[in-house]
Amino acid sequence: MEELYLGIETSCDDTSCALFSPGRGLVADVTAAQLDHERYGGVVPEIASRAHMRTLLPIYESVMEEARVELGDLRGIGVTQGPGLTGSLLVGLSFAKALAYGSGVPLVGIHHLEGHVLANALEGRFETPSLVLIVSGGHTQLVMADMIGRYRFLGGTRDDAAGEAFDKIGKLLGLPYPGGPAIEREAGGGDPGAFDFPRALRQSGKCDFSFSGLKTAVRLKVESLGRLTPAIVRDVAASAQEAICDILAEKSLMAARRLGAKRFYLAGGVAANGRLREMMTERLAPESIPLSWPAPRFCTDNAAMISCAACHHISMGHQDGLDLNSFPRGNLSSWR
Repeated sequence: MEELYLGIETSCDDTSCALFSPGRGLVADVTAAQLDHERYGGVVPEIASRAHMRTLLPIYESVMEEARVELGDLRGIGVTQGPGLTGSLLVGLSFAKALAYGSGVPLVGIHHLEGHVLANALEGRFETPSLVLIVSGGHTQLVMADMIGRYRFLGGTRDDAAGEAFDKIGKLLGLPYPGGPAIEREAGGGDPGAFDFPRALRQSGKCDFSFSGLKTAVRLKVESLGRLTPAIVRDVAASAQEAICDILAEKSLMAARRLGAKRFYLAGGVAANGRLREMMTERLAPESIPLSWPAPRFCTDNAAMISCAACHHISMGHQDGLDLNSFPRGNLSSWR
């Protein structure tokens, strides 16, 4: 019988279930985005957790029906354990535990960031050792993956994540939430050199990031400009995007040279940004370091990456008990 692994993702505002097979790859996946948060310009935790409670069971049933399998046919169940919004995480965790308890199918908790890293394994082989830039709404980290299950934290943001900076700058410019895709659209018609926004910690020699100063600089510039014409919005968006992508690419190149990296991956929602991909390719190509990233739909939160991670955990003999608990924050740690 084919090995199938169920993934459940409810760490923030997307409810998602997926089935992964080591032989066929992704078999089925369904994700429901929550649109109620747009009016608030950000995710409201209570609204998110209640929405997960309404939609998780129907999504699970839809995935299982699409694949024409029963719960007992599964080889394992993977669920996002953290980091994320506690209420949202607990909905997914409780659901996964109930499935595991009722069926006897092995259960494993997946670190959300490892899920993003292994999204790169959904449509191809994830080669190690490799450097990974994890960049999303809640995280900006450089990680060395010595092998799947063994990770070294090299550096991360000291304040805001890059994705959060995109969202906050988008809000300052009156753009819809989430800000990242909206800023990228506006930046396409703007001048990236119109405003010289800061690249914090560029000369620090460390793999750390900081985006709070950039956010403040954009706010002060927007306030000084007065009325925001469409042309000004495009130029501010392009200049802010350039500053964020520039420092991400610069720090990545520094880490790659320092560690003699032979492979580099992008992971997380901001990995879908076209300008970041361009800059990373430009910086790493002279070093002959291959660069890869997941398909755009697997960059944002999804259960496909969780089901793929569960496959690796359980096939290597790693699983958890029903006392598995959530955690709201924490760097990617090794389990192997």
